[in-house]
Amino acid sequence: MLPPPQSLRERVRLTLGYLRALPRVFQLVKDSSRGFAAGIVALLVGQAMIPAAMAWVGKLIVDAVVQAARTGSRADERRVVEYVLVEFGLMVVSTVLSRGQALLRDLMRASLGNHVNTLILEKAATLELRHFEDADTYDKMQNARREASVRPLSLVLELASLCQQLLILATYAALLARLSWWSTLVIVAASLPAFFAEARFSGESFRLNSWRAPEGRRQNYLEWILTRDSHVKEVKIFGLAPLVLGRYRALFDKFYAEDRRLALRKSAAGLVLGALSLLAFYASYLFMADRAAQARITLGDLTLYLVAFRQGQAAIQSALASIGSLYEDGLFVSNLFSYLDIPTAGESPRTRPSTAAKGRSQLIEFREVAFRYPGSDREALHGVNLRIEPGEKLALVGDNGAGKSTLIKLLLRLYDPTQGSIVYGGVDLRDFDPRDLRDRIGVLFQDYVKYQFTALENVGLGEVHAISDRPRIDAAVDRAGARTVVDELPQKLDTMLGGWFEEGHELSGGQWQKVALARAFMRDRAELLVLDEPTASLDAEAEHDLFLRLKALAADRSAILISHRFSTVRTADRIAVLQGGRIAELGSHESLLAKDGRYAHLFRLQASGYLDGRPA
Repeated sequence: MLPPPQSLRERVRLTLGYLRALPRVFQLVKDSSRGFAAGIVALLVGQAMIPAAMAWVGKLIVDAVVQAARTGSRADERRVVEYVLVEFGLMVVSTVLSRGQALLRDLMRASLGNHVNTLILEKAATLELRHFEDADTYDKMQNARREASVRPLSLVLELASLCQQLLILATYAALLARLSWWSTLVIVAASLPAFFAEARFSGESFRLNSWRAPEGRRQNYLEWILTRDSHVKEVKIFGLAPLVLGRYRALFDKFYAEDRRLALRKSAAGLVLGALSLLAFYASYLFMADRAAQARITLGDLTLYLVAFRQGQAAIQSALASIGSLYEDGLFVSNLFSYLDIPTAGESPRTRPSTAAKGRSQLIEFREVAFRYPGSDREALHGVNLRIEPGEKLALVGDNGAGKSTLIKLLLRLYDPTQGSIVYGGVDLRDFDPRDLRDRIGVLFQDYVKYQFTALENVGLGEVHAISDRPRIDAAVDRAGARTVVDELPQKLDTMLGGWFEEGHELSGGQWQKVALARAFMRDRAELLVLDEPTASLDAEAEHDLFLRLKALAADRSAILISHRFSTVRTADRIAVLQGGRIAELGSHESLLAKDGRYAHLFRLQASGYLDGRPA
């Protein structure tokens, strides 16, 4: 994250950039709540006419009361009653308009807020894996989600409020002109310093929150550690709470100190500038009171002046505050558009999408493939050449960080190679439609997801269009050996899994893995199966049973297996040994043992841990 801008030129440049987001905000309103916005504007215009009308009627009431008291005329007394009834009618109209405006504001808040949040989630769905592995993207996402979902509404309402206050000010200015034309200028002059101060502090508040995003994410992570079921065991056992709380408090104290300094400066400026505004008001009030005492204006005129000046001053201050809020909202809304404008064209086909024949295994070729993760100066893969024949069962082995998972990410086109190419059925992966490619592959990742959904949905997600197809889901459960897991659940497939929601049923690690396997096996028509450590949480008996099922399932299709268990690996047709991002060895289990290289060393090292079939 770059440091905040320091020069005036840089601040002006950024501010102009933020204000250019206004047309896009109006488009958001048009797309989500056009009718509500039009209704609010109409009610605001109507409401803007009420204050000046009431001030004028108030003047007429005071003058009528003075006249009736002097003459005792019944006609003058009736006139007082009539004016009071007129004011009562204006109050009723004002109340109705205000309630209608509040109703439309609430409806618009719900409509626009949901629309913007949906846009944020839709954008997240289009982001590539590289974006989720990039800290800057996470900062943009956090800034967008924190306030941008409510700021567009605030910006629109503040703009409407600004127009309303300007209309009110115009009507008051017309009333004041007959008494003292320069009063409006006094009101504006006394209010401008407060506006400039507010705009400055709004900018500082925005920069403070935006450039705080990385530390804010760290604070959220510390909170996550102390509140999630996945962490509580280690927190308890290792006594981590004091350490994590200490770091959390340190960040909190830092944020509080920054906020406190800004609040104190803002309060001090407000006090000084408020006193200036108050002084201008009472100086003008004294002048007009002296004119009334000299009978140069009526008591009703003085009352009108007092109301119009005070309310006019409030209107101009509200208008300037709305301008300041528009500025601040524009700054925050820029975070939303900065996030929505993240380029995501990397997964699109380079040219017109090509495709390979469907329904059978395809030849897969890695041709001089090299790859470097964004922001890294080290290649995770380099010079990889590998052919996976149709129907072949290939195992990938190697140390952690050797490049096994990276190879799978490239095959699934979660990344594109930085050099070389990957060809599937004669077509370069970069010429595939990503959805078409991924629909051909059944995958179980090592870090599979434990969805807090029902068991039925957990399995059905492997083929989303069949998420309610019970016969197909039952078949996938059987193929994965997860039938006993499902049968032990209180409501079988309709049981909510996990502990996050009401009536959730938590599973063991091995049970979760069988459910995840069933999800991968939902793709019973997949041309390729990719299994990354599919037996990591299974016992020996369950592992043996699984591989009998795997052989039957993958009999007519290709499969790639990543595993550290050599009892599993040895059943593959060929084994590729990755070391330092390269394929160091390639061959069958027997040929690699005979070669007496890296694979033989790792196999014997693992085998030495067993005596008579029992762990040493």
